[in-house]
Amino acid sequence: MSAGRALAQLRVEPGSPPRLDRRDPAARPFADSKVAGQARLDELVARLSLLHNRLLAEAERSLLLILQGMDAAGKDGTIRHVLTGVNPQGCRVVSFREPTVSELAHDYLWRVHAVCPARGELAIFNRSHYEDVVAVRVRGLAPKRVWERRFAHIRGFEQMLAEEGTTVVKVFLHVSPEAQRQRLQARIDDPEKRWKFRESDLEDRRRWDEYAAAYEQAIEQTSTAWAPWYVVPADHNWARNLAVGELLVDVLERLDPHLPAAEPGLEGISIT
Repeated sequence: MSAGRALAQLRVEPGSPPRLDRRDPAARPFADSKVAGQARLDELVARLSLLHNRLLAEAERSLLLILQGMDAAGKDGTIRHVLTGVNPQGCRVVSFREPTVSELAHDYLWRVHAVCPARGELAIFNRSHYEDVVAVRVRGLAPKRVWERRFAHIRGFEQMLAEEGTTVVKVFLHVSPEAQRQRLQARIDDPEKRWKFRESDLEDRRRWDEYAAAYEQAIEQTSTAWAPWYVVPADHNWARNLAVGELLVDVLERLDPHLPAAEPGLEGISIT
């Protein structure tokens, strides 16, 4: 299967349900083996570095990658492996945790807008404003009339970003309950990873079906032509990383950023 066709299958078309229960979290849409997948990812990382450098130099448009998923779906790992070669000067990772007192004094999108990428930047949201229609819903932090009207807010907000020059790409890392169980257990068993585990992770795991239903609705309500969702199989780390790498390179190649013109008269100069 071609990369373009595989990406099309991961994409959730506007107005369509993602049907998460029918998507295989263990699928490997871009390579049959880990060896082949890693070799291809190495190529993509190099290509991503080049394209990101052009985006930074052009300084006219920006790219926002939003990563969502169940606990242990691999958001941190995706960022670490796929974006390893990009220029830190033009790349920013933002992790959204529980809002502070100051943030709670504003509307829920206030803190999000403040950290959206500037022109020339690539920003990655590790969780995002989608917590305000998923976690808020499941944990009962706001009534239905509040979180349900936020879908329209989010569509409008992301449309504004797109019209102002930010390409918004949203990825749901689709992991199975069994893969999550193994990863959470690994965090407990490994002293180097234990700090990442919280007791609340177990409570969220017990509410798996509620979170799945919340994501199902959120993705259907907010996958748009200007900010589409992609459901990436995440049971195999290498396949997950490869899929996100293919997606980012595809988006940047379609943006086709150009280097600014050099000062006239530089060609042929020899530095002594």
